[in-house]
Amino acid sequence: MSDMLFRLALRNIFRQRVRTAITLSAIVFGVVGLILSSGFIQDIFVQLGEAIIHSQTGHVQVFRKDFLQKGSRKPEQFLIENVGDRIKSMQDLPEVTEVTARLNFAGLLNNGRRDIAIIGEGVEPDKEARLGSYLMITSGRQLTDRDTFGILLGQGVAAGLGLSPGDPVTVLTNTGDGTLNSLEFEVIGVFQSFSKDYDARAIRIPLAAAQELLVSEGANLLVVTLSDTRLTQAGKMAIDATLSGSDLESKSWRELSDFYDKTVQLYDRQFGILQFIILVMVLLSVVNSVNMSAFERQGEFGTLLALGNRPRDVFTILLAENLILGALGATIGFALGVVLGTIISAVGIPMPPPPNANVGYTAQIRLVPVSLITAWAIGFIATVCAVLFPARRIARTPIVDALRQAT
Repeated sequence: MSDMLFRLALRNIFRQRVRTAITLSAIVFGVVGLILSSGFIQDIFVQLGEAIIHSQTGHVQVFRKDFLQKGSRKPEQFLIENVGDRIKSMQDLPEVTEVTARLNFAGLLNNGRRDIAIIGEGVEPDKEARLGSYLMITSGRQLTDRDTFGILLGQGVAAGLGLSPGDPVTVLTNTGDGTLNSLEFEVIGVFQSFSKDYDARAIRIPLAAAQELLVSEGANLLVVTLSDTRLTQAGKMAIDATLSGSDLESKSWRELSDFYDKTVQLYDRQFGILQFIILVMVLLSVVNSVNMSAFERQGEFGTLLALGNRPRDVFTILLAENLILGALGATIGFALGVVLGTIISAVGIPMPPPPNANVGYTAQIRLVPVSLITAWAIGFIATVCAVLFPARRIARTPIVDALRQAT
């Protein structure tokens, strides 16, 4: 493309100010819409993932093979041996922040009047308090290492038995040899996680109390917290290296949470449809603008052809105009989207509880570099593609027909 044709294209853009402003507005609106919607969806992914990690799963869990398939029915048969040594070997890894043990069991919770079926976890309270930053205590307080026979109840469990902090309860379960055992506890607090189903069945007691209840010294799970969620894959590989040759395996939080992956797939499909809609919107807007401009400028193009310019020169002028418009509109939309995203994130977007949850949250617009570049590219490419067919048709218009439009 010669400098003369480029200068001519640039002059034509600023000569048709109204039409240029309309086209730029469509491009800018499309790019801003993509940036804000993409940033909002990325925030959903991040916050949902962190809620799962910091209320239930941790970043990585270590357990005996087949525990996920069979351990819910007979957790006492899937106990990890040498728990202290295993924790130390993983705690020394650079990606690992903390490792805590859990002992799972199922049984009945009794308030003196009736029972309710529960799933229980014996936990190390102080470590779990640091891990469970997304676990909200709705009444009472968090469990600590000093609460030898304290118990935390899920909100649904507490509501089902009409319990509140300070009330006595009894936990009844089967030990490893099949006999029944029970212990009395005092309700220390009631918690609320992101999952209603979990809160309706779950209780937590100190690990030592769970071991006494089950007449066991082991643990079913080692829950690993990493310094950053982005290190999950690297951390899991390092943990797997420490487990080589043993009957233990590890799973990342994404492998443990089928709900998260299904949510990501759903929103990815929805966002793909939104991208397509915005692409079509920009295409139609630019095609309409180019067609109207071409109709008004037929005489101009006929004169160019009559002066010896080739049809491809006319095509090149129109292409150059839209290259400039696309780059300009996409860049303005990029900058405006970043500014708006930053402002909205600073204010926050109050959100209702997501499906299967009863805790609302404050959403933000996450400005992810890949999403920003994609939004810019869609705005630019849509503008360029929109001109190809109209420009080709205009360039092939006979000189006589084009000049006739000028009269």
